Amino acid sequence: MKRRPVAPRNLCLENKSVADAIWAPLTPVLSQALDHLTKQFSFCVAAGDILLLNGRWYVTHSGLISLAFRQGCNGISTSVVRRYSEVGSRSWTFRATVYKRNAKRGFVGYGDADPSNVSPLVHGAEMRVAETRAVNRALRKAYGIGICSVEELGNQRCDQMPQRDVRKLPPEKVDTGNSNGNGARLRDRLCQIIRKHELDGELVKVYATDFCGTKTLREAKREQVEAFIVHLADWAEKDRNALLCQLNSYARSEAGAA
Repeated sequence: MKRRPVAPRNLCLENKSVADAIWAPLTPVLSQALDHLTKQFSFCVAAGDILLLNGRWYVTHSGLISLAFRQGCNGISTSVVRRYSEVGSRSWTFRATVYKRNAKRGFVGYGDADPSNVSPLVHGAEMRVAETRAVNRALRKAYGIGICSVEELGNQRCDQMPQRDVRKLPPEKVDTGNSNGNGARLRDRLCQIIRKHELDGELVKVYATDFCGTKTLREAKREQVEAFIVHLADWAEKDRNALLCQLNSYARSEAGAA
């Protein structure tokens, strides 16, 4: 039997360091769980592969897609389950099938979404949410991932939960850069990524506040913004089209609110 590749020790140390910076020093149980997820699946915290929400680890869609790529996934197919979908009420159900390398059969997962079980930020994008949830469930089955994905959560907003896990310290004003050069350097790095990949700056700012779990970017800590910048740059390099879809979901939600 071919031995499963083990994540390098430096990734374990990097994940622990970034997680401690974002969510405060981890408890021994959470630290052990993070170590297991890193060694088993090579998830990267800085890239946004996994998130700590309300004291539990969750995998993200980008983390699952990256894992499938590393494992040589043969393909993913999706289709609408019309029997349980209704366009008028924006209620959708999808079926997804993941085909692993050298597997004889695919792994099937279902996902549903409607305005009642998605965040207000993505109202109008229920179809994409349903497809993403279906793909995530199929990927988790295929690769034996026991933790839930963030996108499968209901309308309880993920961006509100991490605040209970963050250290109770005054937020650093990363958006001003008046007192020192940290804020200016972070803004410069973010602007470089936006220009390089031709992204919408306003949508990136909305996504950043969502990622950091704050109402405004000014309230985010420097470590949170640094983690977002690493995540954004990595996603833009690996799959710019998927990133654009994520950003456009914020544009549609804002248009619907208007």
